[in-house]
Amino acid sequence: MEKIQHSHVEVTGLKLHVAEIGSSSKVVLFLHGFPEIWYTWRHQMIAVANAGYRAIAIDFRGYGLSDQPAQPEKATLVDLVDDIIGVLDSLGISKAFLVGKDFGAIPAYLVAAVHPERVSAVVSLGVPFNIPGPNIVQNHLLPEGFYVTRWQEPGRAEADFRRFDVKTVIRNIYILFSRSEIPIAGPDQEIMDLFDPSIPLPPWFSDDDLAVYASLYEKSGFRFPLQVPYRSLTVESGISDPKVTVPTLLIMGEKDYCLKLAGMEDHIRSGAVMHFVPDLDIIYLPEGSHFVHEQFPEKVNQFIIAFLDKQSI
Repeated sequence: MEKIQHSHVEVTGLKLHVAEIGSSSKVVLFLHGFPEIWYTWRHQMIAVANAGYRAIAIDFRGYGLSDQPAQPEKATLVDLVDDIIGVLDSLGISKAFLVGKDFGAIPAYLVAAVHPERVSAVVSLGVPFNIPGPNIVQNHLLPEGFYVTRWQEPGRAEADFRRFDVKTVIRNIYILFSRSEIPIAGPDQEIMDLFDPSIPLPPWFSDDDLAVYASLYEKSGFRFPLQVPYRSLTVESGISDPKVTVPTLLIMGEKDYCLKLAGMEDHIRSGAVMHFVPDLDIIYLPEGSHFVHEQFPEKVNQFIIAFLDKQSI
């Protein structure tokens, strides 16, 4: 970890935090989800650097050590597309492999669809190809207490989170999102009420890991993360008939609660997703959770490196 270098690059008037290791011309750009920051890729960055790649992980705008935009409530997932291209330009990188987890997979796919000349291949974890818009998450097919529905309501998650310190919020979310069941609150509950304080952190996520996450969310807060992804999920991307033509790998844990979102598993297993991503390989990890890259880092690293090497021949 001490070999990972940290810096900032200026993109669209914001200073974005960049962590990197390795000096190869073959670049892998890692894109985090929620409740994550660059640090979520610690295992993957070191492994791909040791395999001969330059590994870069960023904090998206509004997250971690990156700047907050002036008007977070107007931000969308498409803003992250501009950030990714801006980071590549600032670092003088003409083309990169993109690895996105959770909502980080969405801008990875969008960049590949809109700027295919900048993308060598895409790896996504936990989330298949999806385009922001009214149908991206079928909230109406789940109970009112569905966590996405709750967090899309302005002010509700803020009030829920404020009852606890930042470290407790991150801890609760990490444990809730590690389960195979979708977080759904009852009529008289908030999402944080679903947490059972007697449940320990997963064995693959230490107190030291939690402290790193908490320290960065204490800096950034939750204002932007609640907007992007949650409150901007339904905003149209403006991209018509998108296709990702570069080689793509999807890694899914079979105990990832996302598979239980309405239509998600069928979208993947039926092959419907290949209408948008025709050159797609899918790997399932039977015991994998939503945080499969932290839960089984050695296996995930092997899958990612084998896929990158295949495209680098």
